[in-house]
Amino acid sequence: MASLRTLTKSFSGWVFCCCCCCLPLLLTSPVPPKGVASTSHHVCRLREINFQQPYIRNRTYTLAKLVQVSDQDTDNRFIGQQLYVNVKENNRCYMMKRIAEIVVEDVLLTEAKEQYPHAEEVAQFFASLTSELSRCKFSGHREHIEKNLEEMKIKMKQLGENGKTKAIGELDLLFDYMENACTDAPRKRGNKKRN
Repeated sequence: MASLRTLTKSFSGWVFCCCCCCLPLLLTSPVPPKGVASTSHHVCRLREINFQQPYIRNRTYTLAKLVQVSDQDTDNRFIGQQLYVNVKENNRCYMMKRIAEIVVEDVLLTEAKEQYPHAEEVAQFFASLTSELSRCKFSGHREHIEKNLEEMKIKMKQLGENGKTKAIGELDLLFDYMENACTDAPRKRGNKKRN
């Protein structure tokens, strides 16, 4: 202990003490270094490989195209830019996670899984994505997110079976919007328009 006191009395002793004692504490600090994304960003991210599997992309698009033929309602759209009204960009993945949960639970895992080919497979895919995003939470105010989700659910309920048909017919859009909101992939399909 006496040698430590004499060591710390000199300037070089202070430098030595700081390097040996303080530097390891700073390096193990839970604060991310400048320029590195926070952990909340990482829990709202999906690996791009999820969306690069041709098999599940094909199944999702095939199911959507099959059902679009019977969707006569061209006035309503569930998946689109209207979902992002007053929603900050860092909350878009959370928003798409919630929409995928609604579509899986209220649409795909109902009688649709027996009615349409690949519906159960596509439901499992989207369920796995929402499970992977289980720790993804909104940041800031959630009123706009909840309002937009509620409007979508009300519209779907008002349309009844046609609402479920429309939701299945928009699975390709859900796939693309989720990929764009939840991965770091280049934004190439998010503004896709259909008639």
